[in-house]
Amino acid sequence: MEAGAGIHRSSNPSQFSWLILSRNLLLAYQSFGVVYGDLSTSPLYVYTNTFAGKMQKHQTEEVIFGAFSLIFWTFTLIPLIKYVCILLSADDNGEGGTFALYSLLCRHAKLSLLPNQQAADEELSAYKYGPSTQAIASSPLKRFLEKHRRLRTALLVVVLFGACMVIGDGVLTPAISVLSAVSGLQVADSKLTKGELVLLACVILVGLFALQHCGTHKVAFMFAPIVIIWLVSILSIGLYNIIHWNPRIVRALSPHYIIKFFSQTGKDGWISLGGVLLSITGTEAMFADLGHFTALSIRLAFALAIYPCLVVQYMGQAAFLSKHPNSMSNSFYDSIPDRVFWPVCVIATLAAIVGSQAVITATFSIVKQCHALGCFPRVKVVHTSKHIYGQIYIPEINWILMVLTLAVTIGFQDTTFIGNAYGLACMTVMFITTFLMALVIIFVWQKSVILAACFLLFFWFIEGVYLSAALMKVPQGGWAPLVLSAIFMLIMYIWHYGTRKKYNFDLHNKVSLKWLLGLGPSLGIVRVPGIGLIYSELATGVPAIFSHFVTNLPAFHKVLVFVCVKSVPVPYVSPEERFLIGRVCPRPYRMYRCIVRYGYKDIQRDDGSFENKLIQSIAEFIQMEAVEPQFSSSESPSLDGRMAVMSINPVQSSLSLMVSEQEILSIDESIQSSRSLTLQSLRSAYDDENPQIRRRHVRFQLPPNPGMDPLVKEELMDLIQAKEAGVAYIMGHSYVKARRTSSFLKKLAIDIGYSFLRKNCRGPAVALNIPHISLIEVGMIYYV
Repeated sequence: MEAGAGIHRSSNPSQFSWLILSRNLLLAYQSFGVVYGDLSTSPLYVYTNTFAGKMQKHQTEEVIFGAFSLIFWTFTLIPLIKYVCILLSADDNGEGGTFALYSLLCRHAKLSLLPNQQAADEELSAYKYGPSTQAIASSPLKRFLEKHRRLRTALLVVVLFGACMVIGDGVLTPAISVLSAVSGLQVADSKLTKGELVLLACVILVGLFALQHCGTHKVAFMFAPIVIIWLVSILSIGLYNIIHWNPRIVRALSPHYIIKFFSQTGKDGWISLGGVLLSITGTEAMFADLGHFTALSIRLAFALAIYPCLVVQYMGQAAFLSKHPNSMSNSFYDSIPDRVFWPVCVIATLAAIVGSQAVITATFSIVKQCHALGCFPRVKVVHTSKHIYGQIYIPEINWILMVLTLAVTIGFQDTTFIGNAYGLACMTVMFITTFLMALVIIFVWQKSVILAACFLLFFWFIEGVYLSAALMKVPQGGWAPLVLSAIFMLIMYIWHYGTRKKYNFDLHNKVSLKWLLGLGPSLGIVRVPGIGLIYSELATGVPAIFSHFVTNLPAFHKVLVFVCVKSVPVPYVSPEERFLIGRVCPRPYRMYRCIVRYGYKDIQRDDGSFENKLIQSIAEFIQMEAVEPQFSSSESPSLDGRMAVMSINPVQSSLSLMVSEQEILSIDESIQSSRSLTLQSLRSAYDDENPQIRRRHVRFQLPPNPGMDPLVKEELMDLIQAKEAGVAYIMGHSYVKARRTSSFLKKLAIDIGYSFLRKNCRGPAVALNIPHISLIEVGMIYYV
């Protein structure tokens, strides 16, 4: 028995590690379809772009061997060493990408430019991710960066420029991938004209963008097998070409051939690096899509499948080209043996679509994150998967991407020109990522500045050489991502500038609490039954729209809640930590503050439970305040009370209130009495128009508790009655204008740019999922 027990105990750790490994292997399998589609389709166009232009004079065996050697060492140093070995360790609560690095930096050094940040945000569990920040408190570089606002602004601009280049990738990847894939048809049938190929590519692209609203999860199960079949195909073709045409290509693994390459080609060879770098396009997706997988699963997939398959394929193509230099314009398709040409052609087209899909999904994610930073106009975000959190679809961005992709495809009609644009966009993103990673090594990993400098200089040297070659191709298509980035940067800057000015106006025009206290608990007006939720971007103080409302209307709701929905520099905020509740004035005023916090990857779902969670949170706060008097603001009535995090467990009913739910399709009878007939008819008309929306009516009751403080009981009863009477959402309908004394540029940015963006983006009520029937908008003009 004892021996058996001993065996059983010792088998547990191995069983546990086997579970972890099997889970990671499954994730690695799934990652083929999402992460590696773009990287694995690069062999379609790398050699064609490398040997374009003046390089056609240098199509000797040694130069082709040198080109392969360059591809091999680039593929080893950047995707394998930089990304797989180093960057995948720099995650932010499991999230990757440029924004993850930026948010890590914002938390470990005060570099954030987000308004309304509070000390309470630093208590979030996700905020404390990574090493302790105390050890680097005295770092001179940290103090220098925190002291100069312009440097922090410059850092944000660099991050946003990288984001704009990723959006540029979202335009260029589908264009080059699909156009390269269909070019195989011209090899098979020389009668096909370039115009017909472009038309076919456009039809496939329109289909690809039209299917985006389904969400990747609908076709994700098809994606991984397609990429795996594609990888097996290119590995087999690569091995066949090495053995059949030129086994001596193995020698080109030596970096000696790189020296030979440059000695024979000179300046032309340096410019051709713009083609070589296309072999590593799509590498950024490994880091950007880390949130859907684990670092181990992505490392396994790359090391065991992607790296060997692609190296063998590039080697095989070089072996074929060393004997057939005239096939350079269609190197991939010419190197396929005739018997398997059509199956590979079909798989290539499907793999190109998969690769495009991954980049389009990443673009949606980047736009969502830019919006969370206050740097992108409000857009409609649709969550496409119940199971995979973070898979989203943005209709406006989807159609803009489609139009731009079609424009690029029809405008250039040539993979060489699109390749020049694509290479520049990818290398810029990598260059920025290296810079941010060096800062992470210092501030987050707390390593020496010398180590960070070595990392930065080594990779910047390699990437700088490629970037300089890509910049030489600006006249031949390289201008496209620069123009796209400039347009998106302008939109982001104007939106950020206008939003910041509007926030500062609110901050300087807050309502004096002394004035409110002077009015007394009734505020000098009639307090009618109901709850008024006043939305504002202010995390402290009373917004100007409130005084505007009170001075123009003689009545207001009995219970007032100032709601601030804000972003914090973490990827996700757990539901238990989402609500911060506090008091604005002493207890008789029935005025509260609620701050709702979201991470930069959080999605605000329209599940209709916000009101109920808010009421429960306030009830919890009232109960807790009675037990813990330090939260009471009665001692300092002129100030906002302290705020507390209120966690709501949806399974258990609240400490303070008993909850009973019932599903309704019409107005609850008990509420009708307290509402006007007009509102009832409006509500029933709204219900008739929206029969699919089944509202869950939650009824709150006080639990029998004889020992409850009478004042607490009275306040909770007021809250329940106010909820039964109805909830109104009050928002400012703002018009932002530049002051007459402003400069011409400021007037142009605010009166034309910002005003245009505000009119043409989603309204704040839509973005916050506020029911239209309960919305009251207060007109306000902001002179900034």
